[in-house]
Amino acid sequence: MTKNQFSILGIAIAFASALSMQSCHRAENADDQKEEKFEVTDSLLASLLIDTVKQASALSEINLTGSIAPDESKMVKIFPMVSGVAQDVHMQLGDVVSKGQTLAIMKSAEMAGFTKDYVSAEADVRSTKRTFESTQDLYKSGLASQKDFEQAQSDYQKAEAESKRAGAVININKSNTQGYVIKSPISGFVIEKNLTDNTQVRADNSQNLFTIADLSDVFVLINIYESDIASVQTGDAVKITTLSYPDKVFEGKIDKIYEVLDPDNKVVKARVKISNPGNKLKPEMFANVIIKAKSGEKLPVINTRALIFDNDKNYVILVDGKAHARIQQVDIAKRVEDRAYIRSGLKPGDRIVASRQVYLFESLKD
Repeated sequence: MTKNQFSILGIAIAFASALSMQSCHRAENADDQKEEKFEVTDSLLASLLIDTVKQASALSEINLTGSIAPDESKMVKIFPMVSGVAQDVHMQLGDVVSKGQTLAIMKSAEMAGFTKDYVSAEADVRSTKRTFESTQDLYKSGLASQKDFEQAQSDYQKAEAESKRAGAVININKSNTQGYVIKSPISGFVIEKNLTDNTQVRADNSQNLFTIADLSDVFVLINIYESDIASVQTGDAVKITTLSYPDKVFEGKIDKIYEVLDPDNKVVKARVKISNPGNKLKPEMFANVIIKAKSGEKLPVINTRALIFDNDKNYVILVDGKAHARIQQVDIAKRVEDRAYIRSGLKPGDRIVASRQVYLFESLKD
């Protein structure tokens, strides 16, 4: 064998030895990795957030429409109490008014008659009072009969009653030197106005002059279609948005469902009273309404933060006994905001991991 052949043979033997050693190292590393399999310890579980599965009546979201309306208990319609001609109509539609603020003034002949009646009644009271007092003195002295005394007393009482009546009329129909004054009985907004300068007003007119509404609280009147009537109940929570404020969500609860079906639109009206900070919501605004209605079905419910989505399936990390956790596939019946109702895979009372669950899922899956 030549020198070159010995060299080639030596290289081959060395290469084979290297491959053999590398294979041994790989086998040893594989054994080490096998021994270092991930385990959930007591200390790890103690550092995690654990949720308990509860059972609840499943909710469903119903999307409906509605409109904003003033609170009827905080709304006043002002009708004419006397006839006359309107002057100095100070307020316009949409204006803010305070309680007792003058809305308009009317020139009224009736008010002149009311004033005359009151002045005459006061004069009669003074006159009949003097007559009654003098007749009473004469009666005590024996110079007047009992009949004269009773007649004077009756005249005085009638004059007092007429004076009170005339005074009440004057108090109801406020006036000053300019004429009959129409004032706002509450603070709020002018949401209806049917009066302008020089308008001739009749006391028997059925149309109101102004409508004043306090809009600090408003109603949302919801249109419930026939197909949804059975699903909506008094007390259901609602969320309301408007075209004017799409990012602002107003919340409330249904406090009344009207029992009459609208013959034109085939809807039943439901009412929600909500706070209106800043008076942003105006009467007749269009509203989008989401109702959280109870379906009556009892299902396990969890917070969606505990869910893990992988390969088109949903999973949770189920705590099964002390210091033991495993992957559990779940079937979701429905989601409503941050809640998930589970059709299968969990039962009430189960404990699931609600923090770092994705890390645990990847570790347990390997």
